[in-house]
This record gives sequence, structure tokens and C-alpha cells, in this order.
Amino acid sequence: MSDTDIETQLRLANTELNRRIALLEERLLKKEKAEEALHDSEKRYRRLFESAKDGILILDADTGKVVDVNPFLLQLLGYSYEALYGQYIWELGVFKDIAASKDAFKTLQDNEYIRYDDLPLETHDRRPIAVEFVSNVYLVDNRKVIQCNIRDITARKRTEMALGESDAKMRSILDNIGIGVSLISPQMEILELNHRIREWFPNIDPGQRPICFRAFNNPPREVICDYCPTQMTLRDGQVHEATTQTPWAGKVRNYRIISTPIFNASDKVTAAIEMVEDITEKLSLESQFRQAQKMEAVGLLAGGVAHDYNNMLSVILGYTELALCKVDPAQPLHADLDEIFKAAKRSADVTRQLLAFSRKQTIAPVVLDLNNTVESMLSMLRHLIGEDIDLAWLPEAVLFPVKMDPVQIDQILANLCVNARDAIADVGNVTIETNNAVFDASYCASHLGFVAGEYVLLAVSDDGCGMDKDILDHIFEPFFTSKAIGHGTGLGLSTVYGIVKQNNGFINVYSEPGKGTTFKIYLPRYADPVVNIQPKKPMEIPSSHGETVLVVEDEPSLLTMAKKMLEILGYRVLTADTPGEAIGLAREHAGEIHLLITDVIMPEMNGRDLAEQIQSFYPNMKILFMSGYTSSVIAHRGVLDAGVNFIQKPFSMKDLAVKVRNVLKG
Repeated sequence: MSDTDIETQLRLANTELNRRIALLEERLLKKEKAEEALHDSEKRYRRLFESAKDGILILDADTGKVVDVNPFLLQLLGYSYEALYGQYIWELGVFKDIAASKDAFKTLQDNEYIRYDDLPLETHDRRPIAVEFVSNVYLVDNRKVIQCNIRDITARKRTEMALGESDAKMRSILDNIGIGVSLISPQMEILELNHRIREWFPNIDPGQRPICFRAFNNPPREVICDYCPTQMTLRDGQVHEATTQTPWAGKVRNYRIISTPIFNASDKVTAAIEMVEDITEKLSLESQFRQAQKMEAVGLLAGGVAHDYNNMLSVILGYTELALCKVDPAQPLHADLDEIFKAAKRSADVTRQLLAFSRKQTIAPVVLDLNNTVESMLSMLRHLIGEDIDLAWLPEAVLFPVKMDPVQIDQILANLCVNARDAIADVGNVTIETNNAVFDASYCASHLGFVAGEYVLLAVSDDGCGMDKDILDHIFEPFFTSKAIGHGTGLGLSTVYGIVKQNNGFINVYSEPGKGTTFKIYLPRYADPVVNIQPKKPMEIPSSHGETVLVVEDEPSLLTMAKKMLEILGYRVLTADTPGEAIGLAREHAGEIHLLITDVIMPEMNGRDLAEQIQSFYPNMKILFMSGYTSSVIAHRGVLDAGVNFIQKPFSMKDLAVKVRNVLKG
């Protein structure tokens, strides 16, 4: 080989060596850069690992030992690094709920991804916390590790719990307030209902987003209500109010609706809140209150005019009766006087009915068995309704006692039976029945007009023409009548109403056109022994024993008439037209005064005070009060005070004779 060849080979070898050295240097440089990049990556990872605001726990996937823990998790759990590093996960009490056994750890091994959204843990100082737990399995230096990311959600849970409690509190408030609340969308969809509206409309499901004007009406409406306040609120964002009548299952309910808007952050109306109040019963009560006020006004009028009116009727009746005694019955004048007498009696009956309606008639209640009282009237009632109408009597076998004036029972039954008779065109049936009734508070809450307690029921039914609602709304008003002119005064049912109210009872009417009518009267039960009322015997005019009677009356004509009647009956009579004159006369009278007959309401002094003063001169003197309207002087709520003797104006000479004799006899 020549030197040239050797030289060429050496040059080529040197070139290859340089190339390989360059490659080696390049590789070394790349390795250094890779190592530097890896070192930088590890530094970045460590910085992220140590500065992370979530807890990070690294486990050896094969052994289950803790190989790394970041500072945030140590701070969160209250453990030191040494206390956790190298420990088996299932031996750490802090993780007892997720890794309490090797089986639980195996679940972490077998699943590349596990998530617990709400995991309860306990710190080193036994403070409960809630965390969100996520685990991932991956390789590090050809070794499987499990990275557990642990986020503290305790504050979020508290906030959620507070929001939940707030929502529950708001729901409880909405469900327990006395009005209905609904949430309506701009498309008029029902989004939410509170408990009260669900009670009213149990078939509505807000989850189906029903349209309100269809769901709240039965039958459903096809178009939105013209007056709808919610539609106006959704349109203009203002508060609106309306009163509606909503048909439901054949009835009509009245509602008051107030609609208020809900705005989003852009001040756009996103929904409306409807506050709904059922005012059906309220309107009914208001109507009843107005009716009661009207009835009370008429009652005050009746009481006001009764005194003077009965005084005048007393004079007419008294002088007519005296004239009848002086005229031969065969003369035409006797018949004329008799007609005057009858007309005055009918007028007196009207006044008596007015006083009964206004609860101002004077009564003397006794405890009685209502069955006995009704039975004593059956013959008279059958005569009253006529032969074409059958009267059925259905008494309860053992009936509660009641306390009231038997005369008022007569008035009630007479008026109701006459009303039933007039409702029956030809032949028909009237039924009177009694029963015991007990109502508790829950029953009365759902039955308007009923009052809790124990009652005796007196019911009168007929199968006549019945009444519609318009008539039923007015039947107890005085002078209201559905009968033809000349066939009724319109005071019969008013009288019944007044008597029932005066005795603390209540009355209900059930009627439909063509289906007859039933009046149900409930009178309070009384617990005292029962007094059986004996049938009244015909009155006879008793004779005088020559006693002296002092009559005090501020109406001159009535005073003169009473004096004449008593003198005809054989009494010695002293008269005075004022209390002052009566006191002076009593002081100066030399003999005994056996009886004082005095009007109750007079100028200067009422009859009771006058009686007390004169009785101080004559301790054994008896007292007889007379009045067309007693006010509260000798009676409380129309009930005579104990031991009080009373005669109602107007009265006949026979009435006066019997009453005077009974009072003098004691």
C-alpha cells in the first residue's frame, strides 16, 4: 500500500471519528437538555403540587402506601408529612369512610377513575369536613401510582344547607299562609303552587306546565281572562289586582288576586307571583252583616214606634170593648163596633210580630219539653192548614229540654205552618219533627251559619212550590212577601227569625223550586228539670174585692180608659198622668193602696223607679207594669226579670181583669 493510500485512509478515518464525536457531543447535549427539561418539569410539578389549593395524595398502586402528600392536604387534615408518608391508606383513620379495608383500596386499584361528590371526612382534631374526592391511576417511572385529588367543599355544603333551609323556610311560609300563591310564566304557564292552591285545585300538576286560564277553570277557558291582573303584570311589570268569579264543579268561587312581577338582572319580567284569596265566604258574611244591619234598623224602628202605637191601639180596643158592652147585639151599631174591634186586634197582632222580629217582645221563658208543647198545638195547626193538607208529626223519643216562652213556640209553628199551607197549591204534606243535634267546631267551620253546641232541632217541611235563591235571600226581611197583595203582611217569617235569635238559636232554610221547603230551627239545650205546660183554660172575668188601685199613665186617653175598666170591675181607682203626681197622691192618700199599675216608659221617671218610691209608703202594695215596649227597664233582652208582673199593651178588659186579680192574689 502506498503512502498516498495510507494517507487517504487516515484522512477518512479522522473524518469519521470527528463525525462520531460530533454525534456523541450532540447526543450528550440533547441528554443534558432533556435532563434539564425534566428537572424543570419536576420543579414545575413540585411547585404546582405544593402550591395547589386542593389536597393531593399520591399512593403506591401496588402497596397502598402513601408516597407523597401536598401541603394543602396536610393543612386541611391537620397531619404532619411524617404521620402520613409511608402509611397504608386503610390504616389512616382520616380516610376510614373511603378506604377502611383492603377491599376498599382494591376498588381504587381496579378503577382508573373514581369520584365521590360528597365525602365526609374527619380531621386530626376530629373536626368533620366534607370533600369532593377524585382518584386517577397512571405510571410514574414505570411504577403505577394513584393520585387522589381532594377538594374541601365544607363551606359550599354550609351554603347549600343554608340555601336549602332558606328554601324550606320559604316553602313552609308559603304553604302555611292563609292565601294561595302561584308562580306564572310569561307564557301563562303554572310554574309553582303553594299548599293552599293545591288544596283548592288538587288536580293541577305544575310539572306539566299547564296554562293557568285553562287549569283554574272548570270547564276550562279557551282564551285568557280579559280582567287577568297577571297578564297585565307580565306586560308592564306593575302590580295589578282584580276580583274574579271562577266556575268550578258546578259552583262559583270568588277570588281576590294580586299579581306582582319578578325581574332578572336586566330588569326584564321573567315571571309573576299571584297572591290569591278566596273571598267567597267573606262576601257571604258581608252580605249577612248588611242584612243583619238592615234587620237591626227595622228592629230599632219597631221598638221605637211600638210604645206609642200600642198606646193608641189600647185606647181603640178599650173604648170599643166598653161600647160593645153598652150596645144591644141586635143593633147594627154592635156589628160595626165589632168590626172595629177585630181590625184593632189585627193591628195589635202586626205590632206584636214586629216586636217579635226585633227581639223586643217581653217573654217569660220556662224549661219545657218541646214535644209536649208541639203536641198540644197539633189540633189547632191541623185546623189552620186545612183538610186538604196532611200534617205528619215525627217527634224524637228522648229530647233535650229547652228554655223559652211557650207562646213563642205557638208563634213559630203557626207562622211556619201558614207559610207551608200557602206554598201548597192543592193537596200536599206538611211535616213537623224534632231531634237532638250536636255540632263541634270543625263541623261549624265548614258549614256557614252553624254554631257549636248542643241543640234541639224543630223542623217544618212541606212539598209545596219551593223558592229560588232570589227569594231565599230576602225571606226573613220584614214586609217582604212573595204572596199576592192582600194575602200576607210579610211579617210571619220575620217573626220566626226574631224569636229564634232572641232565644240564642239559629235557623236554616233548604228550598228549591218545585221541591218544597224545609225550615230547620236549632234551639240551645237546657239542663234544668222540665216543666210540662198545661193547656190553657178559657179565661173568666174575676170579680173585685173592693181593692184600691193607683194607675199611672202619661197618655190621658189611655189613663181614662183604664180607670173606666177598673171601675166597671168594681175597684176603687186613683189616677195620675205623671210620676211626680203619683208620688204626691200616694203620700196624701189616707187609706191603703193595694195595687200600682204603671206604664214602664214615662217622662221624669221610669215605672220601676216610681214603683220603688211608692212602695216605700206602702210596703205590701203589689206592682203591675204595663207597656207596649219595655226597653230594658223590667226585662233583659226581652226576658222579664224575676218576680215582675207585666201586661202587654194593647189589652182587653178581660185581660186586665184576670191579670189584676192574679197579681193581687200573689
